[in-house]
Amino acid sequence: MSNLVPPHGGGPLNPRMPAGAALDAARTRAQTLRKVNVSSRERGDLIMLGIGGFTPLDGFMSRADWLGVCENYRTASGLFWPIPITLSVDTQTADTIAIGGDIALIDPEGGEPLATMKVTEKYTIDKAFECEKVFRTTDAAHPGVKMVMQQPEVNLAGPVTVLSDGGFKAKYGALFMTPAETRAEFTRLGWSRVAAFQTRNPMHRSHEYLAKVAIEVCDGVLVHSLLGNLKPGDIPAEVRTRAIGVLIEKYFRAGTVVQAGYPLDMRYAGPREALLHALFRQNYGCSHQIIGRDHAGVGSYYGPFDAHHIFDTIPKDALLTQPLKLDLTFWCYACGGMASTRTCPHTEKEQLQVSGTQLRKSLEQGAVVPAEFSRAEVLDILRAYYAELAGSTAAAR
Repeated sequence: MSNLVPPHGGGPLNPRMPAGAALDAARTRAQTLRKVNVSSRERGDLIMLGIGGFTPLDGFMSRADWLGVCENYRTASGLFWPIPITLSVDTQTADTIAIGGDIALIDPEGGEPLATMKVTEKYTIDKAFECEKVFRTTDAAHPGVKMVMQQPEVNLAGPVTVLSDGGFKAKYGALFMTPAETRAEFTRLGWSRVAAFQTRNPMHRSHEYLAKVAIEVCDGVLVHSLLGNLKPGDIPAEVRTRAIGVLIEKYFRAGTVVQAGYPLDMRYAGPREALLHALFRQNYGCSHQIIGRDHAGVGSYYGPFDAHHIFDTIPKDALLTQPLKLDLTFWCYACGGMASTRTCPHTEKEQLQVSGTQLRKSLEQGAVVPAEFSRAEVLDILRAYYAELAGSTAAAR
């Protein structure tokens, strides 16, 4: 019997993708249905539903679910959930879809059916209300707000049958792991206390330090990289995961880290997204979630530790996966090593604090990046990427 934390909701994993003959039959049937295109964000949500990452959900939320999640972090059935999982279509398309009817949801990248869906409800929402609740702002410059405000007018609710992983397994191989697969790997390693490290960036020395602190108090760490879409200027997943891989190989003890990826797009919802990350990491088998500075944030929309504080506002039984709240970390020249604001007594003049944004800017400009900020092997991979990017840009002019 597994000693891992159980999936969210208390039941077994609920992957919405069948196997074998049932999958073949569902794919054949999808070709006969009314076809509806989905967005990149919805594609990621569908794949998470398919692999059981959004257990116990069985599809896209109803209006009552949407409202309850926005207002009270609860679906209509009382399930804790921090961010709405919805599907939108334009009014003209909605008018052609009957309640109780089935539709095929089309992958925006491959053009093939990604899922089928039984439509149980059609409804409209107040988009500004959702943005204010989820993102704490209606500023159109916020990438999450922009995403919601640009989505079509009508939401469709209903259960889904997912037909594909969207090509993530073919593209990323063993790096793309389902919750069942991570759970099996943790069990094989003999882990029961597992900390998830969320990343949408390459890991620099501060990230390495956070992961190693977690290993000191847990059996191991899941370095879990976002493989879906990011905002312009962010480093692509294939480059980022390669850089993370060399860091793990060179600087972590064997058997203490599992690297994997998941298919969502970033929502940049800050504190609420930190809760969503902890929720689906529970499904992946993680007992803890590392929460550092400005988790899932963007710009200056959230305080640096708002994602710490939000865990103190939810009911204690809402999530079994608990936060590992870690302070700002940096290289301190006076201490002679990595430290945090909880341990280091020195002033900022002695501390090397470089953000991911500053790192990208330095790499774009070919500037020196101190060894105290990033490992040389990681920088070699990132510099090669930026050199190739600069060459491609120059050739296009």
